[in-house]
Amino acid sequence: MIKYRMEITKGEEVRYISHLDFASLMQRAVCRAKLPAAYSEGFNPHMKIAFASALSVGITSEKEYVDLELTKDLCQPEVFDKLSANLPPGVKLLRLKEVPLKSKALMSIVDEATYDVVLPLEDPVEKVKEAVKKFNAEGEIIVVRQTPKKTKEVEIKQYLPEDIVVEANEDAKELVLKLRVRITPGGTAKTNEILGVLNERFGLNLNLDEALQNRTGLFHEGKSLIDLDI
Repeated sequence: MIKYRMEITKGEEVRYISHLDFASLMQRAVCRAKLPAAYSEGFNPHMKIAFASALSVGITSEKEYVDLELTKDLCQPEVFDKLSANLPPGVKLLRLKEVPLKSKALMSIVDEATYDVVLPLEDPVEKVKEAVKKFNAEGEIIVVRQTPKKTKEVEIKQYLPEDIVVEANEDAKELVLKLRVRITPGGTAKTNEILGVLNERFGLNLNLDEALQNRTGLFHEGKSLIDLDI
């Protein structure tokens, strides 16, 4: 038995597939590559493949992390080449690293994510910067989160360890918001919630339908999940 940690992309071609479909896509790629994947026992065995953090529909990612267990000790170059050759457009294997079989689950160690949100520049740059400055200065911001079963209030500033950074390319009429978001056992803040608050409470006109959201990293105590000293 051996376990590998993958660093992969979720690009434009697969932006609009769900997390479950993305997981199925990865499992099919493993099968096409004829890798000896390990499976759980019982009446409904599942491939031993695990993701760090679910990615919402419509969000791309530069660096997602996946753990895969194999029943045979294949070398890293063989696994890398076989899997790379069977991934669909939009998914690229960037790095592959062996990790201990008993290493902690990715979902239990990821504690931060970073995002770039690119939007059309429809407000004056200074207005955007002033609104974001006011947002950053708030000690508490509560949003109402609705699910099919219930409605609850969530305080989202607790999940933002750093100020939102504004960058603008006025020639391209493009605005970029850079966010760092905590991921905790108790929850996290959603990028769409943050954008919605900037519009509704701070007077911006961000075109959320045209927002291009990209997750740029996943971390544990400041290190990428593939660079941890396990």
